[in-house]
Amino acid sequence: MDTALKIAFATTDMEYVNQHFGSARSFAVYAVDMENSELMEAAQFGELAQDGNEDKLSVKIQLLEGCAAVYCQAIGASAVNQLIGKGIQPVKVHEGSKIKDLIADLQNELKAGPSSWLAKAINKQKSPDPNRFDQMENEGWDE
Repeated sequence: MDTALKIAFATTDMEYVNQHFGSARSFAVYAVDMENSELMEAAQFGELAQDGNEDKLSVKIQLLEGCAAVYCQAIGASAVNQLIGKGIQPVKVHEGSKIKDLIADLQNELKAGPSSWLAKAINKQKSPDPNRFDQMENEGWDE
């Protein structure tokens, strides 16, 4: 799954997205491509209150580095800004959202043509074309 995207889900039971980002006790991190998904990591944080303490966010955001998105039930503005600053798209979902259904929706979107945030995540993952400078030189580009 070399081209898979890393996607995180705020969950306590590994089945449903059932946590607020800031007070999430655990995350399930999956590798997802058009056809497959694979659990890569399950991270536990213990009991955290929704108390406005920004320090607890840095550990979570650090864990999510390299993820294209994190799915949660709710998220505060500060966390949204920090995640977007790291290139991680926060996605709010309804109570009762099943992780397997969200993965299936994401895979269908990948097949049908990704939305703007998903396309950005895919492009970010691709390495630059090694011939891009040759192409610019052929077009007459000069520094």
